[in-house]
Amino acid sequence: MMQTIPMHLINKQLDSLLEGETEQTANLANASALLYQHFSSVNWAGFYLYAPKENELVLGPFQGLPACVRIPMGKGVCGTAAQNLETQRIADVHAFPGHIACDSASASEIVVPLVKDGVLLGVLDVDSPEQNRFTKEDQEIFEEFASVLLKHI
Repeated sequence: MMQTIPMHLINKQLDSLLEGETEQTANLANASALLYQHFSSVNWAGFYLYAPKENELVLGPFQGLPACVRIPMGKGVCGTAAQNLETQRIADVHAFPGHIACDSASASEIVVPLVKDGVLLGVLDVDSPEQNRFTKEDQEIFEEFASVLLKHI
């Protein structure tokens, strides 16, 4: 993944930016802006938050075009990542069974579950208009970003 600054510096910037702030919405908004600003070939970066009463994901802070508001658990890439508690790295979203097309320009996607103290909080979702955009190395980068973020939410 091409970024304008090294990932360890982005994670350090995220840690610094969120230090001492407890407002979850503000922290997620800044985290999505940071990702969207520093990564090329990304057309959406943001969060879906788990709503346990409804057992679904609900749109949270993001950068990009308007998005689907609710995603049932197990549906689409985000719902699958949330239900299985496993990162989903999809080279071609149009080949993913049950893909939810919020933005028809998206061609690949990576979704990292946000789990703190064994509890699902939501998912980090990043889309790209390029197929095969996200590598195994990118997956590790986003999982580390999520780990830094989870210290602050």
